[in-house]
Amino acid sequence: MASGPADTGKFIEVAVPLPLFSTYTYQVPPPLEDETEVGRRVLVPFGRRRLTGFIVATDTTPPLDCRIKSISDLLDPEPIFPPAMVPFFRWTADYYLHPLGEVIQTALPAGAAQAEAIRQKIPPAREKVLNTTTLRPSQRALMETVKRKPGTRKQLSRRLGKTVSSTALQTLLGKDWLTHVSKLPRGQKQWKQERFARLTNPDPPAGSKPAPARAKIIHALKAQDETRISELKALTPSAARIVKSLAAEGHLAIIRKPVQRDPFGEPITPDSAPRLTDEQDQAVQTIAGHLGHGFSPFLLAGVTGSGKTEVYLQLAARAIARKLTVIVLVPEIALISQAARRFRARFGEDVAVLHSGLTAGERMDQWWRIARREVSIVIGARSAIFAPVDRLGLIVVDEEHDPSYKQETGLRYNARDLALLRAHQQGAVALLGSATPSVQTYYNVQIEKFREVTLTRRVARRALPAITIVDLREIRDMRGTARFFSPELKQALSETLARGEQALLFLNRRGFASFPVCGFCGKTLACPNCDISLTYHQGINAHRCHWCGFSQAAATTCPHCGAQEVKNLGLGTERLEKVLAELYPRASIARVDRDTISGKGRLVKMLKAVKARQIDILVGTQMIAKGHDFPHITLVGVICADTSLNIPDFRAGERTFQLLAQVAGRAGRGTAAGRVILQTYAPGHFTILAAQAQDFQRFYHQEIVYRKALNYPPFTRLVHLKISGSDAHRTAAKARKIGDLCRSIKGSGAEMAAVEIMGPIEAGIARIANRHRWQILLKTAEVAVLHRFVRELFFAHPAATGERGVKIAVDVDPYLMT
Repeated sequence: MASGPADTGKFIEVAVPLPLFSTYTYQVPPPLEDETEVGRRVLVPFGRRRLTGFIVATDTTPPLDCRIKSISDLLDPEPIFPPAMVPFFRWTADYYLHPLGEVIQTALPAGAAQAEAIRQKIPPAREKVLNTTTLRPSQRALMETVKRKPGTRKQLSRRLGKTVSSTALQTLLGKDWLTHVSKLPRGQKQWKQERFARLTNPDPPAGSKPAPARAKIIHALKAQDETRISELKALTPSAARIVKSLAAEGHLAIIRKPVQRDPFGEPITPDSAPRLTDEQDQAVQTIAGHLGHGFSPFLLAGVTGSGKTEVYLQLAARAIARKLTVIVLVPEIALISQAARRFRARFGEDVAVLHSGLTAGERMDQWWRIARREVSIVIGARSAIFAPVDRLGLIVVDEEHDPSYKQETGLRYNARDLALLRAHQQGAVALLGSATPSVQTYYNVQIEKFREVTLTRRVARRALPAITIVDLREIRDMRGTARFFSPELKQALSETLARGEQALLFLNRRGFASFPVCGFCGKTLACPNCDISLTYHQGINAHRCHWCGFSQAAATTCPHCGAQEVKNLGLGTERLEKVLAELYPRASIARVDRDTISGKGRLVKMLKAVKARQIDILVGTQMIAKGHDFPHITLVGVICADTSLNIPDFRAGERTFQLLAQVAGRAGRGTAAGRVILQTYAPGHFTILAAQAQDFQRFYHQEIVYRKALNYPPFTRLVHLKISGSDAHRTAAKARKIGDLCRSIKGSGAEMAAVEIMGPIEAGIARIANRHRWQILLKTAEVAVLHRFVRELFFAHPAATGERGVKIAVDVDPYLMT
């Protein structure tokens, strides 16, 4: 903003997608005054460039003694999000201590926020004398790079292979050796265009008879007003040529029309609502009575296979009948596909989907369908909580306990918590569903903040699977596969295959061998960029880091002693798959983990193969443990139940119980009885025993005692400060400096004294991708006090907290603290 008297006219409040906590006031040119409304995108000047901004308020009072800049343009003919979402965005920004503009940018489809790129270019007069001018070697290298192709500072740094400093650029700019050129990138993804044909003169010339292929095309066009040319190609391969000829003769017109990209990919057979069980009917009646009557939070606690999805479908129908909209959150993309099929079968085209598996164009199309009120139901992963619906009546959070609802980078939000907040703001019902609720959610039931509705029996009165615990300590001295493949599991697997049934083997560790060591010196083969061991992947014959992606050939020498005796110890899903192929050569075996389902649609295709009984044994990680309905899987084998139990995290027991109970729930969902073999080194641990009994209450009442004794959530709230940097000493010094500042704030008064400070201390994995990591944990019972503490830390002491080369991230209500 330039100084001077305030302008007259209409002023708007704009949030820009930059790491800035302020919003900005802009003037609207008179021709655009009637078109500006909350939720629309505008192109605004900001510094030396223009970028996309979001209108969050109109008729704003401008600051005094300031000359306000005008917006450059309106980017949409209508709002990209409804005005009712602005309070939701503001609350999210305030609670997660994140800039408002970046919150909105996170909510919108990729490409919706554009910024003008500032490129460096050599003026023509300077380019002519470049070869005869004396320059420093670094300056000449930079100038030659710009001469070959102008670019941004980031692009020039990449081409040079080293960072181009802003000082170096400013020096050349000041001497007029370089100049700035602004360029707006391409706009947002547009509607897909397709060619349609429409008859204008269907009658052939007198006395002529059209050729058979030509007659087919004309007959098809007579049947409907407009037809996709791509559909006409199914009638005859020469359709495109015939259509072009008919158009030239004046018999038809070729027009281009926008069409939606289909994210579903296949037709769905409609279904009708089945008869509900008594428990399902009671749940629907109880919850439906609150639709349209203000905020009501519910927990639907139903055992695996009890028909929670049917309850969601019935409630969605009740909401739509009241002219209300519905958001359904599902933790995994594969589960979204499953849920979308169920909802489309019931509600047809009244369903939209939002998730990261869509292309940018598909996601934009779905977004506009929602914003234009063309659909009543939105199904998606965590980002779907930002869907631009209004008249919201119901938000469903399926598998509410799942950690996938927590975003771990950028805006570190929890979609489950935002679902409750959005339902509260818009007077909707929030329904959290799970067979294994989170401790936090169930605590809210106990203190009567939420109301619990239960489904205690499976549909059709099918029994829960019988779970057998196998003590791995008894076979740990065995050799080869016998160390992790107990006789009980082998026998059960053989019997299952002999009956023509399917089995699922669960191991939450991918790769072939998780612990490569040198057979000569005994040291672990570690990632050079991270403080963690590599994992051997036989499929690519390489050792790979699962944190930074580093990879090296398997034929390597020990980096410590140079010996060529690296032994690949430990177990992963890839090795388990190979062992099973050797034990059961006639069985069809498939593996589901991050290595096998990286391509679009591969996971969904594999899960369909399981349902079609084309796979006998399914091996996988946690992505197959939840929500899937495999009616012919009767045996589940848990190779090692302790993988997540020993992680140094106060939620380790909770995660382990949920994972075991969920994977056990995949067994026996059809007519045949299910069985689970649970192998563990800790058979007496209360978490393992509660999972065997499939008794959440038993687990909760023991776990909550520990949480209260250690003063952890739900009895306190947490903020996790993550300090990272490329220089170990500077990062450690900054962490200690922030720790000292925290203690100073703690001593500033009685209110702040209630905040407990843990750390600074090195993170559990002290180095990832060559960035050294430290952490500080802040906790107290009062969330408002905790937020005031963090704001005091960062906004009152910006010079103390900010430092070049060291990044500080704030994670409110953290889930993973590695």
